[in-house]
Amino acid sequence: MGRILAIDYGQKRTGLAATDTLQLIANGLTTVPSGRAVEYLVNYVSGEPVDVFVVGYPKQMNNESSENLTHVEGFVKRLRRALPDIPVAYCDERFTSVLAHRAMLDGGLKKSKRQNKALADELSAVFILQSYLESTKYRNT
Repeated sequence: MGRILAIDYGQKRTGLAATDTLQLIANGLTTVPSGRAVEYLVNYVSGEPVDVFVVGYPKQMNNESSENLTHVEGFVKRLRRALPDIPVAYCDERFTSVLAHRAMLDGGLKKSKRQNKALADELSAVFILQSYLESTKYRNT
């Protein structure tokens, strides 16, 4: 069984998270510059099997797509061209940034660490992945 890899795509940085090989636990992987995200993923899958990419789908509170959607769609096109055999799924990413900052605060990180946007992006990817895992678990039971 391969990993499930979540992607929190942003215009500057992209947070990444991956499951264990049993697809039970979501772990932060890294944050990469968005312009190098596809290259990083191509290198990653050359050493680790990945069953599906889960990309955060940017929505507004009124359920309409956010302005970042065009950037996300462009990224997904590049990703599908580079790795056409790995399916791409979307997962609502609303509140993931808030949850990431809350987790850093609850985890006792000092203010300087909480201001680390790369860490926040990586944690957002973890929350996207956890949400996806929970939604597929309930769909399959």
